[in-house]
Amino acid sequence: MEQRKFDTFVFDLDGTLLDTVPDLTLLTNRILRDVGAPEHTQEEILSYVGAGVRRLIYLALPPDASEETREEAMALWNEHFMEYYEHTVPFPGVVELLKQLRERGIGLGVVSNKLQPGVDVIMNRLLPGMVDVMFGESELIPRKPDPKGIQIAMKFLKTAAPDTIYIGDSPGDVKAGRNAGTATAAVLWGYHKKEDFKAEDAEPDFYVENPLDLLAFAK
Repeated sequence: MEQRKFDTFVFDLDGTLLDTVPDLTLLTNRILRDVGAPEHTQEEILSYVGAGVRRLIYLALPPDASEETREEAMALWNEHFMEYYEHTVPFPGVVELLKQLRERGIGLGVVSNKLQPGVDVIMNRLLPGMVDVMFGESELIPRKPDPKGIQIAMKFLKTAAPDTIYIGDSPGDVKAGRNAGTATAAVLWGYHKKEDFKAEDAEPDFYVENPLDLLAFAK
């Protein structure tokens, strides 16, 4: 059977292109200390990642935390998140993948549940100029699995869903790609295991074990 090919690749960010959990752990625990809540291990915080910052904060705080405390924690996140990128790095092979896709003329985008200012800062620091469009959560872009961010990215990239593959590390990413009508690939170097996708009825079109394996899908 012939391998499917695409002229547009749109990526999730945390857990797909960048390993951000060490810094997310430091920032989350700083906020928890500041609001008088218990801290968590990196493994616990990893389990909260994938559905956006507000969901992470909600899960990290005690179940009986007041709405006032949650809003205070969110305000602290917005105040301090730009200070926590010291330990964030691209996953091995990601930079080479993006370079080779760019050389082939593939349209490249990022659609993340990270807040838009965070996407701008971290992409410009670690992967400057390596994608054509990048969107995070904002008033205009809702959290995945809502497909709007992917759909807007495709519009900017002047492409259509049949020519696009959305690549992420979580069941929510697969559902977002499905909702947008694109092909989907789940990366297995990120923050979720293969069984997580099956458990959430979110099996992708493709599983990928190494970033450079994605080159096989490029036109």
